[in-house]
Amino acid sequence: MQLKDLLGFDFITIQCHDFPDADAIASGWALYEFFKSKGKSVNLIYSGRNRITKANLTLMINTLNIPIMYVAPGSDLENNGLLITVDCQHGAGNVTDFNANSYAIIDHHQVEKTVQTYNHIKPDYNSCSTVVWELLKEEGFDLNSEISTALYYGLYTDSGMLAELSNPHDRDMIDQLDYSKSDITSFRNCNISIKELDIAGMAILRYSLNDEYHFAVIKSNPCDPNVLGLISDFLLQVDGVNTCVVFAENEQGIKISVRSCVKEVNASELAAYLTDRIGSGGGHYEKAGGWISINLFHEIFPGVHAEGYFNNRMIEYYNSFTLVEPGKFKVNVDELKKYKKLPVRLGFVKTTDVFAPGTPMMVRTIEGDSDFIADEGTYIMIGIKGEVYPIHAEKFHKNNNVIDEPYEFEKYVVNTEYVPSAKNKITGEVVDLVKYAKLCESTGSGTIYAKKIDKTHKVFTQWMKDSYMLGNAGDYLAVRIDDLNDMYIIENKIFHKTYEEI
Repeated sequence: MQLKDLLGFDFITIQCHDFPDADAIASGWALYEFFKSKGKSVNLIYSGRNRITKANLTLMINTLNIPIMYVAPGSDLENNGLLITVDCQHGAGNVTDFNANSYAIIDHHQVEKTVQTYNHIKPDYNSCSTVVWELLKEEGFDLNSEISTALYYGLYTDSGMLAELSNPHDRDMIDQLDYSKSDITSFRNCNISIKELDIAGMAILRYSLNDEYHFAVIKSNPCDPNVLGLISDFLLQVDGVNTCVVFAENEQGIKISVRSCVKEVNASELAAYLTDRIGSGGGHYEKAGGWISINLFHEIFPGVHAEGYFNNRMIEYYNSFTLVEPGKFKVNVDELKKYKKLPVRLGFVKTTDVFAPGTPMMVRTIEGDSDFIADEGTYIMIGIKGEVYPIHAEKFHKNNNVIDEPYEFEKYVVNTEYVPSAKNKITGEVVDLVKYAKLCESTGSGTIYAKKIDKTHKVFTQWMKDSYMLGNAGDYLAVRIDDLNDMYIIENKIFHKTYEEI
Protein backbone atom coordinates (compact mmCIF):
# COMPACT_ATOMS: atom_id res chain seq x y z
CA MET A 1 0.00 0.00 0.00
CA GLN A 2 1.07 3.58 -0.73
CA LEU A 3 -0.40 6.77 0.70
CA LYS A 4 -1.60 7.82 -2.74
CA ASP A 5 -3.93 4.81 -2.63
CA LEU A 6 -5.85 6.59 0.15
CA LEU A 7 -6.26 9.96 -1.55
CA GLY A 8 -9.67 8.99 -2.89
CA PHE A 9 -11.12 9.53 0.61
CA ASP A 10 -12.14 13.08 1.55
CA PHE A 11 -12.79 12.39 5.25
CA ILE A 12 -9.99 10.70 7.16
CA THR A 13 -9.60 9.88 10.84
CA ILE A 14 -6.16 8.82 12.08
CA GLN A 15 -6.34 6.82 15.30
CA CYS A 16 -3.47 6.04 17.68
CA HIS A 17 -3.70 3.11 20.07
CA ASP A 18 -5.20 3.70 23.49
CA PHE A 19 -2.92 5.59 25.88
CA PRO A 20 -0.56 6.38 22.96
CA ASP A 21 3.20 6.58 23.20
CA ALA A 22 5.55 8.94 21.36
CA ASP A 23 5.83 6.64 18.33
CA ALA A 24 2.06 6.46 17.82
CA ILE A 25 1.63 10.22 18.26
CA ALA A 26 4.49 11.06 15.88
CA SER A 27 3.30 8.61 13.22
CA GLY A 28 -0.27 9.84 13.40
CA TRP A 29 0.69 13.51 13.27
CA ALA A 30 2.99 13.07 10.25
CA LEU A 31 0.14 11.36 8.37
CA TYR A 32 -2.26 14.08 9.54
CA GLU A 33 -0.06 16.80 8.01
CA PHE A 34 0.30 14.85 4.75
CA PHE A 35 -3.43 14.40 4.20
CA LYS A 36 -4.12 17.96 5.34
CA SER A 37 -1.70 19.20 2.65
CA LYS A 38 -3.79 17.29 0.10
CA GLY A 39 -6.92 19.20 1.10
CA LYS A 40 -8.52 16.39 3.06
CA SER A 41 -10.67 16.75 6.18
CA VAL A 42 -8.51 15.05 8.82
CA ASN A 43 -8.73 14.28 12.54
CA LEU A 44 -6.02 12.83 14.77
CA ILE A 45 -7.50 10.97 17.74
CA TYR A 46 -6.92 8.47 20.52
CA SER A 47 -9.26 6.80 22.99
CA GLY A 48 -9.27 4.38 25.91
CA ARG A 49 -9.79 4.63 29.66
CA ASN A 50 -7.01 7.16 30.26
CA ARG A 51 -5.97 10.46 28.75
CA ILE A 52 -2.34 11.35 28.02
CA THR A 53 -0.64 12.51 31.22
CA LYS A 54 2.99 11.38 30.87
CA ALA A 55 5.25 14.40 31.20
CA ASN A 56 7.43 13.80 28.11
CA LEU A 57 4.35 13.21 25.91
CA THR A 58 2.51 16.34 27.04
CA LEU A 59 5.73 18.31 26.54
CA MET A 60 6.12 16.84 23.05
CA ILE A 61 2.50 17.64 22.13
CA ASN A 62 2.67 21.21 23.46
CA THR A 63 6.13 22.00 22.06
CA LEU A 64 5.33 20.75 18.54
CA ASN A 65 1.65 21.85 18.56
CA ILE A 66 0.33 18.39 17.72
CA PRO A 67 -3.48 18.54 17.26
CA ILE A 68 -4.33 15.18 18.83
CA MET A 69 -7.81 14.84 20.39
CA TYR A 70 -9.21 12.44 22.97
CA VAL A 71 -12.44 10.66 21.99
CA ALA A 72 -14.25 8.69 24.68
CA PRO A 73 -15.10 5.04 23.95
CA GLY A 74 -18.60 4.68 22.51
CA SER A 75 -18.54 8.12 20.86
CA ASP A 76 -19.43 8.65 17.22
CA LEU A 77 -16.63 9.95 15.04
CA GLU A 78 -17.19 13.30 13.35
CA ASN A 79 -16.84 11.65 9.94
CA ASN A 80 -17.37 8.07 8.91
CA GLY A 81 -15.04 7.92 5.91
CA LEU A 82 -11.61 6.28 6.20
CA LEU A 83 -10.20 5.25 9.59
CA ILE A 84 -6.42 4.72 9.68
CA THR A 85 -4.98 3.02 12.76
CA VAL A 86 -1.29 3.80 13.32
CA ASP A 87 1.13 1.82 15.49
CA CYS A 88 -1.75 -0.62 16.06
CA GLN A 89 -4.25 -2.72 14.13
CA HIS A 90 -8.00 -2.20 13.99
CA GLY A 91 -9.74 -4.95 15.96
CA ALA A 92 -6.76 -5.62 18.23
CA GLY A 93 -7.01 -5.36 21.99
CA ASN A 94 -4.99 -2.17 22.41
CA VAL A 95 -7.19 0.15 20.33
CA THR A 96 -10.81 1.21 20.88
CA ASP A 97 -13.13 -0.03 18.14
CA PHE A 98 -14.77 2.77 16.14
CA ASN A 99 -16.98 2.28 13.08
CA ALA A 100 -16.00 3.62 9.68
CA ASN A 101 -16.84 3.00 6.05
CA SER A 102 -13.27 1.89 5.26
CA TYR A 103 -10.18 0.99 7.25
CA ALA A 104 -6.41 1.14 6.79
CA ILE A 105 -3.57 -0.11 8.99
CA ILE A 106 -0.06 1.34 9.21
CA ASP A 107 1.99 -0.49 11.81
CA HIS A 108 5.30 -2.14 12.74
CA HIS A 109 4.05 -4.97 14.96
CA GLN A 110 3.32 -8.58 14.02
CA VAL A 111 0.16 -9.03 11.97
CA GLU A 112 -2.75 -9.97 14.23
CA LYS A 113 -6.07 -11.60 13.35
CA THR A 114 -7.63 -8.57 11.68
CA VAL A 115 -6.47 -7.62 8.18
CA GLN A 116 -8.05 -4.67 6.36
CA THR A 117 -8.31 -3.72 2.69
CA TYR A 118 -5.47 -1.21 3.01
CA ASN A 119 -2.46 -2.45 4.97
CA HIS A 120 1.16 -1.44 5.35
CA ILE A 121 2.73 -3.46 8.17
CA LYS A 122 6.50 -3.79 8.66
CA PRO A 123 7.14 -5.98 11.74
CA ASP A 124 10.93 -5.85 11.33
CA TYR A 125 11.06 -2.07 11.83
CA ASN A 126 11.78 -0.64 15.28
CA SER A 127 9.15 2.07 15.01
CA CYS A 128 5.99 3.00 13.18
CA SER A 129 7.62 6.41 12.72
CA THR A 130 10.10 4.81 10.30
CA VAL A 131 7.27 3.10 8.39
CA VAL A 132 5.47 6.44 8.00
CA TRP A 133 8.70 8.24 7.09
CA GLU A 134 9.27 5.86 4.18
CA LEU A 135 5.67 6.24 2.99
CA LEU A 136 6.03 10.03 3.04
CA LYS A 137 9.35 9.81 1.15
CA GLU A 138 7.63 7.83 -1.59
CA GLU A 139 5.14 10.67 -1.99
CA GLY A 140 7.86 13.34 -2.05
CA PHE A 141 6.41 15.02 1.03
CA ASP A 142 8.77 17.57 2.59
CA LEU A 143 9.15 17.12 6.33
CA ASN A 144 9.63 20.27 8.37
CA SER A 145 11.79 20.34 11.50
CA GLU A 146 8.82 19.79 13.83
CA ILE A 147 7.58 16.63 12.10
CA SER A 148 11.17 15.37 11.78
CA THR A 149 11.67 15.90 15.50
CA ALA A 150 8.50 13.96 16.31
CA LEU A 151 9.46 11.03 14.07
CA TYR A 152 12.97 10.92 15.52
CA TYR A 153 11.60 10.90 19.05
CA GLY A 154 9.13 8.18 18.12
CA LEU A 155 11.98 5.92 17.02
CA TYR A 156 14.14 7.03 19.95
CA THR A 157 11.60 5.94 22.54
CA ASP A 158 10.58 2.70 20.80
CA SER A 159 14.19 1.54 20.42
CA GLY A 160 15.41 1.99 23.99
CA MET A 161 17.05 5.36 23.28
CA LEU A 162 18.38 3.98 19.95
CA ALA A 163 20.17 1.12 21.75
CA GLU A 164 17.94 -1.55 20.18
CA LEU A 165 18.04 -0.59 16.50
CA SER A 166 17.85 -3.70 14.33
CA ASN A 167 16.92 -2.49 10.85
CA PRO A 168 18.89 -0.36 8.36
CA HIS A 169 15.71 1.52 7.41
CA ASP A 170 15.56 2.88 10.96
CA ARG A 171 19.20 3.98 10.79
CA ASP A 172 18.54 5.65 7.42
CA MET A 173 15.77 7.75 8.95
CA ILE A 174 18.04 8.88 11.79
CA ASP A 175 20.69 9.97 9.29
CA GLN A 176 18.29 11.90 7.05
CA LEU A 177 15.92 13.66 9.46
CA ASP A 178 16.54 17.35 10.16
CA TYR A 179 15.33 17.32 13.77
CA SER A 180 15.71 19.71 16.70
CA LYS A 181 18.39 18.39 19.03
CA SER A 182 17.36 20.83 21.74
CA ASP A 183 13.75 19.60 21.68
CA ILE A 184 14.89 15.97 21.82
CA THR A 185 17.07 16.81 24.83
CA SER A 186 14.08 18.43 26.56
CA PHE A 187 11.85 15.42 25.88
CA ARG A 188 14.52 12.97 26.96
CA ASN A 189 15.20 14.75 30.25
CA CYS A 190 11.50 14.73 31.06
CA ASN A 191 11.14 11.02 30.47
CA ILE A 192 11.26 9.39 33.92
CA SER A 193 8.82 10.30 36.65
CA ILE A 194 9.16 9.71 40.40
CA LYS A 195 6.55 6.95 40.06
CA GLU A 196 8.63 5.24 37.37
CA LEU A 197 11.71 5.55 39.55
CA ASP A 198 9.78 3.65 42.23
CA ILE A 199 8.78 1.04 39.63
CA ALA A 200 12.43 0.51 38.69
CA GLY A 201 13.50 0.18 42.32
CA MET A 202 10.77 -2.34 43.14
CA ALA A 203 11.52 -4.38 40.03
CA ILE A 204 15.22 -4.74 40.89
CA LEU A 205 14.27 -6.21 44.27
CA ARG A 206 12.32 -9.01 42.55
CA TYR A 207 15.06 -10.42 40.32
CA SER A 208 15.36 -14.10 39.41
CA LEU A 209 18.94 -15.34 38.90
CA ASN A 210 20.08 -18.52 37.14
CA ASP A 211 23.46 -19.54 38.60
CA GLU A 212 24.23 -22.14 35.92
CA TYR A 213 23.92 -19.87 32.88
CA HIS A 214 24.41 -16.52 34.69
CA PHE A 215 21.25 -14.84 33.45
CA ALA A 216 18.64 -12.82 35.30
CA VAL A 217 14.94 -12.24 34.63
CA ILE A 218 13.02 -9.34 36.14
CA LYS A 219 9.31 -8.54 35.95
CA SER A 220 8.46 -4.87 36.14
CA ASN A 221 5.13 -3.17 36.60
CA PRO A 222 3.82 -1.52 33.40
CA CYS A 223 6.05 1.41 32.48
CA ASP A 224 7.68 3.27 29.63
CA PRO A 225 10.10 1.09 27.57
CA ASN A 226 12.97 3.39 28.53
CA VAL A 227 12.51 2.38 32.18
CA LEU A 228 12.98 -1.28 31.20
CA GLY A 229 16.23 -0.29 29.51
CA LEU A 230 17.45 1.51 32.62
CA ILE A 231 16.70 -1.53 34.77
CA SER A 232 18.47 -3.94 32.41
CA ASP A 233 21.51 -1.65 32.07
CA PHE A 234 21.82 -1.53 35.86
CA LEU A 235 21.30 -5.28 36.24
CA LEU A 236 24.11 -6.12 33.84
CA GLN A 237 26.57 -4.38 36.17
CA VAL A 238 25.95 -7.05 38.83
CA ASP A 239 28.75 -9.59 39.22
CA GLY A 240 27.57 -12.99 37.97
CA VAL A 241 24.96 -11.61 35.56
CA ASN A 242 26.05 -11.97 31.92
CA THR A 243 22.66 -11.64 30.25
CA CYS A 244 19.29 -10.39 31.41
CA VAL A 245 15.69 -9.95 30.36
CA VAL A 246 13.47 -7.29 31.89
CA PHE A 247 9.81 -7.31 30.93
CA ALA A 248 6.57 -5.48 31.62
CA GLU A 249 3.14 -6.90 30.86
CA ASN A 250 -0.15 -5.14 30.14
CA GLU A 251 -3.48 -5.97 28.49
CA GLN A 252 -2.06 -5.61 24.98
CA GLY A 253 1.31 -7.31 25.21
CA ILE A 254 4.70 -7.77 26.81
CA LYS A 255 7.56 -5.35 26.22
CA ILE A 256 11.05 -6.76 26.82
CA SER A 257 14.53 -5.30 27.21
CA VAL A 258 17.50 -7.64 26.65
CA ARG A 259 21.15 -7.12 27.54
CA SER A 260 24.36 -9.15 27.12
CA CYS A 261 27.97 -8.53 28.13
CA VAL A 262 29.46 -11.77 26.78
CA LYS A 263 30.52 -12.39 23.19
CA GLU A 264 28.77 -15.76 22.87
CA VAL A 265 25.33 -14.16 23.31
CA ASN A 266 24.16 -11.58 20.80
CA ALA A 267 21.37 -9.62 22.51
CA SER A 268 19.65 -8.97 19.18
CA GLU A 269 19.56 -12.67 18.35
CA LEU A 270 18.38 -13.52 21.89
CA ALA A 271 15.53 -10.99 21.66
CA ALA A 272 14.43 -12.55 18.36
CA TYR A 273 14.58 -16.02 19.97
CA LEU A 274 12.44 -14.94 22.93
CA THR A 275 9.78 -13.39 20.68
CA ASP A 276 9.77 -16.05 17.96
CA ARG A 277 6.23 -16.76 16.66
CA ILE A 278 4.62 -14.45 19.20
CA GLY A 279 6.11 -11.04 18.43
CA SER A 280 9.25 -9.35 17.15
CA GLY A 281 12.63 -8.49 18.59
CA GLY A 282 16.07 -7.23 17.65
CA GLY A 283 18.69 -4.60 18.27
CA HIS A 284 22.43 -4.51 18.79
CA TYR A 285 25.00 -7.07 19.98
CA GLU A 286 24.87 -5.82 23.58
CA LYS A 287 21.43 -4.19 23.76
CA ALA A 288 18.11 -5.26 22.24
CA GLY A 289 14.40 -5.20 22.83
CA GLY A 290 11.16 -6.68 21.65
CA TRP A 291 7.40 -6.90 21.85
CA ILE A 292 5.14 -9.91 22.38
CA SER A 293 1.46 -9.94 21.41
CA ILE A 294 -0.56 -11.01 24.45
CA ASN A 295 -3.12 -12.71 22.20
CA LEU A 296 -0.47 -14.80 20.43
CA PHE A 297 1.27 -15.56 23.73
CA HIS A 298 -1.87 -17.01 25.31
CA GLU A 299 -2.78 -18.82 22.10
CA ILE A 300 0.57 -20.62 21.75
CA PHE A 301 1.42 -20.93 25.48
CA PRO A 302 -1.95 -21.32 27.23
CA GLY A 303 -1.78 -21.20 31.01
CA VAL A 304 1.89 -20.15 31.09
CA HIS A 305 2.93 -17.16 33.19
CA ALA A 306 5.30 -14.71 31.51
CA GLU A 307 8.02 -15.02 34.17
CA GLY A 308 8.05 -18.81 33.85
CA TYR A 309 8.11 -18.51 30.08
CA PHE A 310 11.19 -16.27 30.04
CA ASN A 311 13.12 -18.39 32.55
CA ASN A 312 12.39 -21.61 30.66
CA ARG A 313 13.00 -20.04 27.28
CA MET A 314 16.38 -18.67 28.41
CA ILE A 315 17.45 -22.17 29.52
CA GLU A 316 16.27 -23.55 26.16
CA TYR A 317 18.30 -20.88 24.42
CA TYR A 318 21.54 -21.77 26.21
CA ASN A 319 20.98 -25.46 25.45
CA SER A 320 20.14 -24.79 21.80
CA PHE A 321 23.58 -24.04 20.35
CA THR A 322 27.10 -25.41 19.92
CA LEU A 323 29.95 -22.95 20.42
CA VAL A 324 32.77 -23.10 17.86
CA GLU A 325 35.99 -21.17 18.54
CA PRO A 326 39.33 -21.49 16.70
CA GLY A 327 41.78 -23.62 18.66
CA LYS A 328 39.09 -24.82 21.10
CA PHE A 329 36.67 -26.71 18.86
CA LYS A 330 38.15 -29.88 17.38
CA VAL A 331 36.64 -30.92 14.06
CA ASN A 332 36.51 -34.59 13.04
CA VAL A 333 37.49 -34.66 9.37
CA ASP A 334 36.05 -38.17 9.00
CA GLU A 335 32.57 -36.71 9.52
CA LEU A 336 33.02 -34.16 6.73
CA LYS A 337 32.75 -34.27 2.95
CA LYS A 338 34.87 -32.46 0.38
CA TYR A 339 33.33 -29.73 -1.74
CA LYS A 340 34.67 -27.64 -4.60
CA LYS A 341 33.68 -24.03 -5.01
CA LEU A 342 31.63 -23.26 -8.10
CA PRO A 343 32.10 -20.17 -10.24
CA VAL A 344 29.74 -17.57 -8.81
CA ARG A 345 28.92 -14.12 -10.17
CA LEU A 346 29.19 -11.35 -7.61
CA GLY A 347 29.33 -7.60 -7.44
CA PHE A 348 32.44 -5.64 -6.54
CA VAL A 349 33.14 -1.98 -5.95
CA LYS A 350 36.44 -0.13 -6.03
CA THR A 351 36.29 2.12 -2.99
CA THR A 352 38.07 4.92 -4.88
CA ASP A 353 35.29 4.87 -7.49
CA VAL A 354 32.91 5.94 -4.72
CA PHE A 355 34.99 8.44 -2.73
CA ALA A 356 38.43 10.01 -3.00
CA PRO A 357 41.43 8.02 -1.65
CA GLY A 358 41.78 8.30 2.11
CA THR A 359 38.09 9.07 2.70
CA PRO A 360 36.59 7.31 5.74
CA MET A 361 33.35 5.69 4.64
CA MET A 362 30.56 3.69 6.21
CA VAL A 363 28.72 0.99 4.25
CA ARG A 364 25.20 0.07 5.39
CA THR A 365 23.57 -3.29 4.65
CA ILE A 366 20.74 -5.36 6.08
CA GLU A 367 23.34 -7.02 8.34
CA GLY A 368 24.61 -3.75 9.83
CA ASP A 369 27.14 -0.96 9.33
CA SER A 370 30.81 -1.45 8.39
CA ASP A 371 33.60 1.15 8.24
CA PHE A 372 36.21 1.31 5.47
CA ILE A 373 38.83 3.69 4.13
CA ALA A 374 38.70 4.44 0.40
CA ASP A 375 41.97 3.09 -1.00
CA GLU A 376 43.26 1.93 -4.40
CA GLY A 377 44.04 -1.46 -2.89
CA THR A 378 40.66 -1.95 -1.20
CA TYR A 379 37.61 -3.37 -2.97
CA ILE A 380 34.19 -4.16 -1.52
CA MET A 381 32.48 -7.39 -2.50
CA ILE A 382 28.68 -7.71 -2.66
CA GLY A 383 27.78 -11.32 -1.90
CA ILE A 384 24.76 -13.28 -3.03
CA LYS A 385 22.98 -12.52 0.26
CA GLY A 386 23.54 -8.79 -0.21
CA GLU A 387 26.29 -8.82 2.40
CA VAL A 388 29.40 -6.70 1.88
CA TYR A 389 32.98 -7.36 2.93
CA PRO A 390 36.39 -5.85 2.08
CA ILE A 391 38.99 -7.60 -0.03
CA HIS A 392 42.48 -6.55 -1.06
CA ALA A 393 42.83 -5.83 -4.79
CA GLU A 394 45.58 -8.42 -5.22
CA LYS A 395 43.51 -11.17 -3.62
CA PHE A 396 40.45 -10.11 -5.59
CA HIS A 397 42.17 -10.45 -8.97
CA LYS A 398 43.71 -13.77 -7.92
CA ASN A 399 40.33 -15.34 -7.15
CA ASN A 400 37.97 -13.50 -9.51
CA ASN A 401 37.62 -12.61 -13.17
CA VAL A 402 36.04 -9.29 -14.12
CA ILE A 403 33.01 -9.75 -16.41
CA ASP A 404 32.26 -7.12 -19.05
CA GLU A 405 28.54 -7.08 -18.32
CA PRO A 406 26.38 -4.82 -16.13
CA TYR A 407 25.94 -5.83 -12.49
CA GLU A 408 22.25 -6.25 -11.59
CA PHE A 409 21.62 -6.35 -7.83
CA GLU A 410 18.18 -7.98 -8.13
CA LYS A 411 19.58 -10.70 -10.41
CA TYR A 412 22.63 -11.74 -8.42
CA VAL A 413 21.42 -11.25 -4.82
CA VAL A 414 19.06 -13.59 -2.99
CA ASN A 415 17.87 -11.04 -0.40
CA THR A 416 17.06 -7.66 -1.99
CA GLU A 417 15.16 -6.26 0.99
CA TYR A 418 17.73 -3.50 1.45
CA VAL A 419 20.16 -2.10 -1.10
CA PRO A 420 23.65 -1.36 0.35
CA SER A 421 24.55 2.32 0.64
CA ALA A 422 27.80 4.15 1.33
CA LYS A 423 28.28 7.28 3.43
CA ASN A 424 31.16 9.74 3.35
CA LYS A 425 31.90 10.10 7.08
CA ILE A 426 33.41 13.55 6.56
CA THR A 427 30.73 15.25 4.45
CA GLY A 428 27.76 13.02 5.32
CA GLU A 429 27.06 12.35 1.62
CA VAL A 430 25.14 9.08 1.10
CA VAL A 431 25.24 7.20 -2.20
CA ASP A 432 23.78 3.96 -3.57
CA LEU A 433 26.71 1.53 -3.50
CA VAL A 434 25.18 -0.63 -6.22
CA LYS A 435 25.48 2.19 -8.77
CA TYR A 436 29.26 1.79 -8.58
CA ALA A 437 29.25 -2.01 -8.64
CA LYS A 438 30.74 -4.08 -11.44
CA LEU A 439 30.36 -7.77 -12.20
CA CYS A 440 32.91 -10.48 -11.52
CA GLU A 441 32.99 -14.25 -11.40
CA SER A 442 34.90 -16.31 -8.85
CA THR A 443 37.39 -18.73 -10.34
CA GLY A 444 35.96 -21.67 -8.41
CA SER A 445 39.37 -22.86 -7.26
CA GLY A 446 38.63 -23.28 -3.55
CA THR A 447 38.14 -26.65 -1.85
CA ILE A 448 36.67 -27.14 1.64
CA TYR A 449 35.43 -29.71 4.11
CA ALA A 450 31.80 -29.21 5.11
CA LYS A 451 28.87 -30.83 6.87
CA LYS A 452 25.22 -29.98 7.35
CA ILE A 453 24.56 -29.10 10.99
CA ASP A 454 21.51 -30.38 12.88
CA LYS A 455 21.43 -27.68 15.57
CA THR A 456 22.40 -24.05 15.96
CA HIS A 457 26.14 -23.30 15.81
CA LYS A 458 27.84 -20.06 16.85
CA VAL A 459 31.13 -19.84 15.00
CA PHE A 460 33.88 -17.40 15.93
CA THR A 461 36.08 -17.15 12.85
CA GLN A 462 39.74 -16.18 12.61
CA TRP A 463 38.74 -12.79 11.22
CA MET A 464 35.76 -12.25 13.58
CA LYS A 465 36.98 -13.05 17.10
CA ASP A 466 34.55 -10.85 19.04
CA SER A 467 31.31 -11.75 17.28
CA TYR A 468 30.03 -14.97 15.79
CA MET A 469 28.50 -16.26 12.59
CA LEU A 470 25.16 -17.88 13.36
CA GLY A 471 24.37 -21.18 11.68
CA ASN A 472 20.92 -22.71 12.02
CA ALA A 473 19.93 -26.35 11.57
CA GLY A 474 20.30 -27.17 7.88
CA ASP A 475 23.15 -24.72 7.28
CA TYR A 476 26.71 -25.92 6.66
CA LEU A 477 29.81 -25.76 8.84
CA ALA A 478 32.74 -25.23 6.44
CA VAL A 479 36.42 -25.85 7.18
CA ARG A 480 39.40 -24.91 5.05
CA ILE A 481 41.35 -28.00 4.02
CA ASP A 482 44.72 -26.32 4.59
CA ASP A 483 43.74 -24.88 8.01
CA LEU A 484 41.37 -26.87 10.23
CA ASN A 485 41.04 -23.91 12.60
CA ASP A 486 39.54 -21.76 9.83
CA MET A 487 35.82 -22.52 10.18
CA TYR A 488 32.75 -20.58 9.10
CA ILE A 489 29.07 -20.94 8.26
CA ILE A 490 27.49 -21.14 4.79
CA GLU A 491 23.71 -20.81 4.68
CA ASN A 492 21.76 -23.76 3.35
CA LYS A 493 19.91 -21.74 0.71
CA ILE A 494 23.15 -20.66 -0.96
CA PHE A 495 25.48 -23.60 -0.23
CA HIS A 496 24.60 -25.69 -3.26
CA LYS A 497 24.63 -22.60 -5.45
CA THR A 498 28.27 -22.03 -4.56
CA TYR A 499 29.71 -25.51 -3.90
CA GLU A 500 29.51 -29.02 -5.32
CA GLU A 501 30.61 -32.27 -3.70
CA ILE A 502 33.82 -33.82 -4.97
